[in-house]
Amino acid sequence: MFRVDETCDSLANMNADKAQNIEIGETNFDSEVLKSKQPVMVAFSAPWSRPCHIIRSVLDEVATACAGRVKVLRVNVDDHPDLGVWYDIQSIPTLLCFVSGKVCVRIVGTASKEAILSKLEPFLPSA
Repeated sequence: MFRVDETCDSLANMNADKAQNIEIGETNFDSEVLKSKQPVMVAFSAPWSRPCHIIRSVLDEVATACAGRVKVLRVNVDDHPDLGVWYDIQSIPTLLCFVSGKVCVRIVGTASKEAILSKLEPFLPSA
């Protein structure tokens, strides 16, 4: 299931850093996500969830395919429940794409690399 929020600002003049797939929390969410100069894909997940394990390997592929154009980060909702509440995470995994600090794409559940890339592509700077 896909739900796209149409609240994105222009991607003009975005700087491209190396894509990552690292875990973040409340202490660095603002600096890593909301103030990022490039789009950020955040996976809200939990280590005990089988679907979250499946999406993690897919996100590794997305991070590689979009290296330098998007950051890929994870939030463990068990360790950081406030972030889950703040972004209305009702099911895991949930992927949120942030551009200029705003949610532009929401993907709930597992998805293929191709499905994720098709939702991200309109918001990514040119390669």
